[in-house]
Amino acid sequence: MKLAMSNIAWLPQEADECLGLLQEAGAKGLEIAPGLTFPQEADPFDPSPSAVSALFASLEAHELQLVSMQSLLFGVQNARLFGTPAERDTFEAGLQRAIGLAGRLGIPNLVMGSPGNRAIPEGMDRKEAEAEARALFRRLGDKAEAAGTRLALEPNPAAYGTNFLTTLSEAVDFAVYVDHPAISVNFDIGALHMNEEFDQGAQLFDYGRNIVSHVHMSEPNLAPAPKDPEALGELASHILNTGYSGWFSIEMRQAGVAEVKNALARAASSLRSAAA
Repeated sequence: MKLAMSNIAWLPQEADECLGLLQEAGAKGLEIAPGLTFPQEADPFDPSPSAVSALFASLEAHELQLVSMQSLLFGVQNARLFGTPAERDTFEAGLQRAIGLAGRLGIPNLVMGSPGNRAIPEGMDRKEAEAEARALFRRLGDKAEAAGTRLALEPNPAAYGTNFLTTLSEAVDFAVYVDHPAISVNFDIGALHMNEEFDQGAQLFDYGRNIVSHVHMSEPNLAPAPKDPEALGELASHILNTGYSGWFSIEMRQAGVAEVKNALARAASSLRSAAA
């Protein structure tokens, strides 16, 4: 059972207790947002050696490994994929910063969400936008490959403030267009729900299975997940039957330690039934 959870679900001061809950539930993976992982550091993307040592000591104590990272542009101002040249440079430099940290920490996957930073402005030709984005992500792919990680493009529904890669199929098509071994797709179940595509989840996973590197077990607006363990179990069973060997990571907003425990129990139940 490759169960993980993102630390966006708890406050930094709750980390030790919540990591203990992951261990109790049989979760072996941790997904991190740098700002919540290194809250006392001047730059969470350039943590001190002592902060990194403390993180790995905690991981070892709870029998966990780092499996993914999100919130990649945390703290970066004026970063736009389709903005001015300066804004595009800031966007690219921000992601290079995240890739560098992933390489330092040995994290194999980076989830590229940041919907507000990647909206195509009104009046910009879509094919031109996609060509610019392809060139930029190929450069980032080179950086990611050298760092031993992958950049997983996440579909973010329009309700999150973007008009680029809003569905799973669009994310898959664009990743195929980029055509780089270090550019993959994050299979986000919350996005399926928001796009009213959950019933087609199995077919959509099949559409992208050769390029999906990570699965987010999430709900609309990052509500506690999973809401329906049985439905998730059915979809997870299909995903596993395709040969997927990556992680299933719970992604939800902060809702208290008790809800972290409940979410882990529901997700673990789903994955056990899927593997049966």
